[in-house]
Amino acid sequence: MKLEHFGYNDNIEILRIQHNLLNFEIGRVISEHKERYIVKTEKGEFDAEITGNLRYTANTREDFPAIGDWVAISEYGDDKVLIHSILPRKTIIKRQAVGKHGEKQIIATNIDFAFIVQAIDRDFNINRVERYLTICNASHVKTIIILNKIDLINDEALTNLISQVQERVKQVPIIAISNKSKKGIEKLKEHIVKGKTYCLLGSSGVGKSSLLNNLLGRQLMKTNTISTSTNKGRHITSHRELIVLEDGGIIIDNPGIREVGIADAVGGLEKTFDKIVELSKNCKFKDCTHTIETGCAVVAAVESKKIDKLFYENYLKMKREQEHFESTVAEKRQKDKNFGKMVKQFKNIKKSNRY
Repeated sequence: MKLEHFGYNDNIEILRIQHNLLNFEIGRVISEHKERYIVKTEKGEFDAEITGNLRYTANTREDFPAIGDWVAISEYGDDKVLIHSILPRKTIIKRQAVGKHGEKQIIATNIDFAFIVQAIDRDFNINRVERYLTICNASHVKTIIILNKIDLINDEALTNLISQVQERVKQVPIIAISNKSKKGIEKLKEHIVKGKTYCLLGSSGVGKSSLLNNLLGRQLMKTNTISTSTNKGRHITSHRELIVLEDGGIIIDNPGIREVGIADAVGGLEKTFDKIVELSKNCKFKDCTHTIETGCAVVAAVESKKIDKLFYENYLKMKREQEHFESTVAEKRQKDKNFGKMVKQFKNIKKSNRY
């Protein structure tokens, strides 16, 4: 299989030349699990490790390889390669790392489109859809919303549900499907372009793995049903994996995401909630928080029901998360800076004591 089959193009080749990587082979990270990687090249698939230098120079988790990355490698041992460098990323879908303040987790890189999958039979939540949209918009990744399990409701209920989504989410395609009956699958395939990379996003149990099996036309990923005791999806996909479809599209499957924490979503909130941003230009105060200020155009729009109240509240919640994340990062940087100064002072004192 050629590199082009899993997304390589002229732009990536230019980056390879610009970063003096012509002496290395190029591969793409197709699987990642706790710093264990599988890299795909024209020769096949290889277990991969990062070099000591790459590990030493890494400042954050973002400096390590992630699924979707193009990497410069060299072979060593049997079916093993060393990752020497990561080529600059086109896009990065990321969220706030769970349980780690001020840190980000990369979901996937070099993504062209994200499929936001929601099931209509359980905790369908438009707030969560807006969260996924925000992290995708922040990375300039195009999105398509997929409503799954439509075989469980009638046409009228489906029409009402789609209208609810469209009321809050503008200019994003919505495709209704059923993995069970295969309805809508062919329509979805029309959106998949050869050489483009697509990422499946959604909670556990919404049908991402079943969807991937339908797109592949064979059973590749393990699937399971919703737990009858908790009504929550069981985690079947345990790690991220990149798969090439027969028609040339590239799909990245992800484990179910329960928490979509907002990190440095610069531009993401503004695009997802562009209606609020536009209205805010008419606020009396430039630094309006859109909560208690007199003359707030956003609050006035909510009170007159020109803006959906849940849409507005979701915006405020994510805005607070973004601001908290940014302040946490700034605080962490200051602590690191202070620690660096202390180490430097200690070294100078130790050096002066020698004399």
